Amino acid sequence: MPKLTRADLMSLEQYSVSRKAFRGKVLEHKRNRILTVGPNTSWCFEDRLTIQYQVQEMLRVERIFESAGIQEELDAYNPLIPDGGNWKVTFLIEFPDAEERRLKLARLKGIEDRCWVQVTGFDAVHAIADEDLERENDEKTSAVHFLRFELTPAMIAAVKSGVDVNIGISHENYEHEVRPLPRSIRDSLAADLV
Repeated sequence: MPKLTRADLMSLEQYSVSRKAFRGKVLEHKRNRILTVGPNTSWCFEDRLTIQYQVQEMLRVERIFESAGIQEELDAYNPLIPDGGNWKVTFLIEFPDAEERRLKLARLKGIEDRCWVQVTGFDAVHAIADEDLERENDEKTSAVHFLRFELTPAMIAAVKSGVDVNIGISHENYEHEVRPLPRSIRDSLAADLV
């Protein structure tokens, strides 16, 4: 997938006019890219459209309109766009109560490294997590992680031919799987691969 450039973005004025329709388009698109894994985590499989929305929203919220600031946002978010041989995921750990969240995040240290995808007929591929910066400390893991799953050419061919994909988390304090992915999500992810 090509990375975003400034030419792909709307000005703040254009975005204010188009935001409602664009947001609706992105939310509909995300329906086939977000999946809960167990009761407390969700995976958002990112692509060019989801990242374009993130960048547009950051520019709007921060009122960024200068070239250098726009480029900084593009540089921060472009690495989250898959490149045709991988899937990239925003991984969220969700506990609504702040105290419970603090306790659970302490028990879930390392969970980001225990996330996996498996193309039927192949071994599971574990996540390469948080390449931008370390999101875990001595006390707890973060509630947000960025994951990359690298697929072999044979796995890519299998997914594109229609085989099932499974995902899961194998952490001692959080073990959940989705076998297989719903067809609509699997098909959306297959479109990311070349």
